[in-house]
Amino acid sequence: MHDIRAIRENPEAFDRDLERRGLLPLSAELIALDDARKGAVSAAQAAQERRNALSKEIGAAKKAKDEARAAELMAEVARLKEEAPALDAAQAQAAKVLDERLAAIPNRPKEDVPPGADEHGNVEYRRFDASRERLVQGRQHFELGEATGLMDFEAAAKLSGSRFVVLKGQLARLERALGQFMLDLHTGEHGYTEVVPPVLVRDEAMFGTAQLPKFRDDQFAAGDGFWLIPTAEVPLTNLVRESILAEDELPLRFTALTPCFRAEAGAAGRDTRGMLRQHQFNKVELVSITAPEKSAEEHERMLACAEAVLQKLDLTYRVMTLCTGDMGFASQKTYDIEVWVPGQQTFREISSCSVCGEFQARRMNARYRAKEGRGVGFVHTLNGSGVAVGRALIAVMENYQNPDGSVTIPSVLQPYMGGLNRIEGPNT
Repeated sequence: MHDIRAIRENPEAFDRDLERRGLLPLSAELIALDDARKGAVSAAQAAQERRNALSKEIGAAKKAKDEARAAELMAEVARLKEEAPALDAAQAQAAKVLDERLAAIPNRPKEDVPPGADEHGNVEYRRFDASRERLVQGRQHFELGEATGLMDFEAAAKLSGSRFVVLKGQLARLERALGQFMLDLHTGEHGYTEVVPPVLVRDEAMFGTAQLPKFRDDQFAAGDGFWLIPTAEVPLTNLVRESILAEDELPLRFTALTPCFRAEAGAAGRDTRGMLRQHQFNKVELVSITAPEKSAEEHERMLACAEAVLQKLDLTYRVMTLCTGDMGFASQKTYDIEVWVPGQQTFREISSCSVCGEFQARRMNARYRAKEGRGVGFVHTLNGSGVAVGRALIAVMENYQNPDGSVTIPSVLQPYMGGLNRIEGPNT
């Protein structure tokens, strides 16, 4: 959500930022809508002021026993009172039109975000090479999983259709181990507070983090005004909605392991095999709420926390700074972590860490009271995957696969697996 006052103060800068996003200038249109809103407010205020003035005149006329004048004035008051609902409705409608237009415009990118139209404009920020010898090629995770009988897409299709999976036995335990390991890492070493949030939320929460209204088709509606969360970013960030925090409370850092649900409406034909693009998946989410001057530093910290997961799993990855054309709608700047998957012989996204500035806070009315009497302002919000559990399972299976089809368990996960060090393959 954008600040119309900031747009009025510097419309050229606003339009330049939209142009970097590949959009046409919008400041003139928005200012015109704001002018219409102000006009409607002025008309309603003028009518109310006239009614107040007439009430005084009526009193004076009655005191002077000028009944004719009093009756004339009372007739005008009655007319103004009759017109008031229409004026109020016009004022509300003008505000709604402006707010809806502002809500449909993506966040303004930071100055250091690289230019580009799509993923080809993304820039490598840094990379980490595993200490183990990197597999250049290998079997894909679904080939390994189906061969052991522990990954069942056919059973899932009978239950729910495409883009679902049933995990069994040791693979089910491995996915659970990954999630628990990530939560323990982020709470024990990185200072995040674990939260168990609802996975059903209302419109207001989805609007607050900008899933609604623009991305309605990507969500699963659950009926009765509820939505299944696409990520725990939604409930975690909305924990501070409609509140004023003390600056001393910041930063707030939350983490949660939840199922996530995405319709993948725009992903027809993409990654149809395997677990890479599912309607339901588990993810550990990281959310930070900070003061504005600390959000850039917090972004780097959050990225490092997500990277630590892959470093401890000893997986090769690279960090990409997303270009202006590939960033998410609510993001000012985004880092994607892409892990090496030998089955596809490429890097695939496993985490996305974004700083949103005050964009979401404005939609949620989430504010903080600054120290030393500096007034009340909007907090900054950040979110990141710490990391996607299903994709971590894919990365572990493919990078730790053995020629016989078995999968070695990374040492950091073995305590969560009851000491098991290998998932047996079909040929063992």
